[in-house]
Amino acid sequence: MPFATRLDNVETSAIRELFKLLGRPGIISFAGGFPDSALFDVEGIREAVNTALTEEPGAALQYGATEGHQPLREQLASFMAAKGVSGVAASDLIVTTGSQQGLDLLGKTLISPGDKVIVEGPTFLATIQCFRLYGAELITVPVDGEGTKTDALEQLIAEHKPKFVYLIPTFGNPSGALMTLERRKAVLQMAVKHNTLIVEDDPYGDLYFGAAPPPSLLALSAEVPGSRELLVHCGSLSKVLSPGLRVGWMVGPAELLAKATMCKQFSDAHTSTFAQATAAQYLKAGRMPATLARVREVYAERATAMGNALKRELGDAIEFVQPQGGLFIWARLTGAGGKVADGAELAKRAIDKGVAFVPGAPFYARNPDAATLRLSFATVGLEKIEEGVGRLAQAL
Repeated sequence: MPFATRLDNVETSAIRELFKLLGRPGIISFAGGFPDSALFDVEGIREAVNTALTEEPGAALQYGATEGHQPLREQLASFMAAKGVSGVAASDLIVTTGSQQGLDLLGKTLISPGDKVIVEGPTFLATIQCFRLYGAELITVPVDGEGTKTDALEQLIAEHKPKFVYLIPTFGNPSGALMTLERRKAVLQMAVKHNTLIVEDDPYGDLYFGAAPPPSLLALSAEVPGSRELLVHCGSLSKVLSPGLRVGWMVGPAELLAKATMCKQFSDAHTSTFAQATAAQYLKAGRMPATLARVREVYAERATAMGNALKRELGDAIEFVQPQGGLFIWARLTGAGGKVADGAELAKRAIDKGVAFVPGAPFYARNPDAATLRLSFATVGLEKIEEGVGRLAQAL
């Protein structure tokens, strides 16, 4: 069958292929990027559904505006304002079907074949696939424990003059890195200096352990004149409320949002009005702070347990920065003591020992580091974390 040539640029997700192996009995999985379903506020969501169907049944069950359900847009603007984002009104954002659709809309509206786009190395796997689908040439900027290396980023912007730069500043997937306040301000300043659009993807920013992270680029843009007009911010309720609702949002320049709304209209007409009305009622009810406090506590405990177990069981054969939030530990095999130093090879051995994780190489758009791997602690209890890391050590 003669498929579109754009499909030649993308491959099947390595994670999806790995998940085919996870049906084996007894597998302990550190592979997923999911929140723990046991932590979903089912009662709160049930109440939100009932309230939506009682107070606004027509709006919840009927077609809606492509830009989004107005009560939800208002609640999302308030949600961001509570996190220090000033000057964003409901009209300054559109609702998307998860933040994933936001990435697709950016590809549709901004990328022409051959355009250069800078992404982090490593970055979200679906971003690589999505942008390549639209013909982008991806340039990678290195990341360390303090986020994107901004000196390298500025050099790449000056050299390649990209269509835009895509970053996950707060507890990135897969790196788990947290960009420092100094680097965040530097990113906004270089956006203005080089007149370059910056895309901030922020699905994990609320999942912090202990102290809150620095303000988002969107919040900080008020301090850097001219940067708000060169910034797109993608948010999501998937990791903090429920992935099944498929509710995300995009803040950006009015001209871009208008084009994105037009493309969204062609794609799905609008995000589920039922899901939007439910999310709006949930946020309005004020249950989110308690929900976030609970998940932060659980994930922090699991992250600490996994970090301690990795140090104890694998020792100097592995190196990583202990995450301060999010869902992942990003690690690198050192090969110390003659141990295996290839993430894909260890993944095969690990499956045989009954534990799964995702090798790191697919998360690089260029020059993959084969020694890296991503481990998720979010959906695994403390006892299983200990057991799983023990199995990992056996595989090593």
